[in-house]
Amino acid sequence: MVGQHACQVTEPFATSQEFPAVVFVNPLAGGGRTGSYLLRVHQAFEAHKIPTEFVVTESLEDLETRARLAIDGGHRLLFAMGGDGTFQGLANAAYGSDALLGLLPTGGGNDFAAALGLPKDFAAAVHAVLSGQPRRVDLLRARTGDGRDRLYVGGGGVGLDAEAVAHAAGKYRRLPGRLRYIAAALQALRKFTALRVRAEFPGSELPLMEAKVLLAGVLNTPSYGAGLRLAPGARLDDGWLDTVFVKDLNALEVLALLPRLWWSGDLPHSCMTRTRARRVRLMTDRPCFFHGDGEILGPAPVEIEVMPGAVRVLAPVAR
Repeated sequence: MVGQHACQVTEPFATSQEFPAVVFVNPLAGGGRTGSYLLRVHQAFEAHKIPTEFVVTESLEDLETRARLAIDGGHRLLFAMGGDGTFQGLANAAYGSDALLGLLPTGGGNDFAAALGLPKDFAAAVHAVLSGQPRRVDLLRARTGDGRDRLYVGGGGVGLDAEAVAHAAGKYRRLPGRLRYIAAALQALRKFTALRVRAEFPGSELPLMEAKVLLAGVLNTPSYGAGLRLAPGARLDDGWLDTVFVKDLNALEVLALLPRLWWSGDLPHSCMTRTRARRVRLMTDRPCFFHGDGEILGPAPVEIEVMPGAVRVLAPVAR
């Protein structure tokens, strides 16, 4: 299996006064509520005797630029304070380096944090990270139709979820957790028509998948959209990606599923087709965009491949 837990690094994570840990803060994460957690984070780092510099970022691009500068300057312990999209920026900046990363989850979804085994309670999650150990985890690399390459950490796709991204980041951004994503999807559903998607699996003997779908997702984590469990068997360190087709459902069928989505995040098996691969290429019957971690990455067609053990992340100690 790819990406077994690594050894504990020297306390406190090989930091020093010369090269303290750096925490990149996304003030817009979690509907703008990240700032309310800053004092607790300061106190937690002090309690763990980890010298720390806090950097409030203006955008994802700003975060990546500052993170690369920090790595070039000798910093090796970097944290993202935000959600999956914030951590995506840090992972892209750190890929190919020997930096050790941490996620302080203040986002609306936090699916990557859940896959790492971090508690839902924020204070408990921070303690679990700072008391954790390095772990190699996979990332997914998407090459979109415009030739752009981008790593993402959790879930991505085309269809209804990609069209809901603007609503989730806009009018519904202050709604908590799963409610934000369900409300955004229902808003997008009003004007959505089913998308025909063809999935090919280069380098494997898997049969192609082709269907009219509500969405086609490619996941590294069991869930996305704040706990919508489209790939319950997915693992962060197994060297595989999960491709999921959610069949074309009409508005009444979607509404009938809302209680189940709200309480458990699950969809019936009859609504989905799933397969596992190292690489997948998605083609669509009309122009559309692919998102990763709630960030629009570029237009289809898109080819996604797993990058085994791509980065080191602090995670709770396995029991």
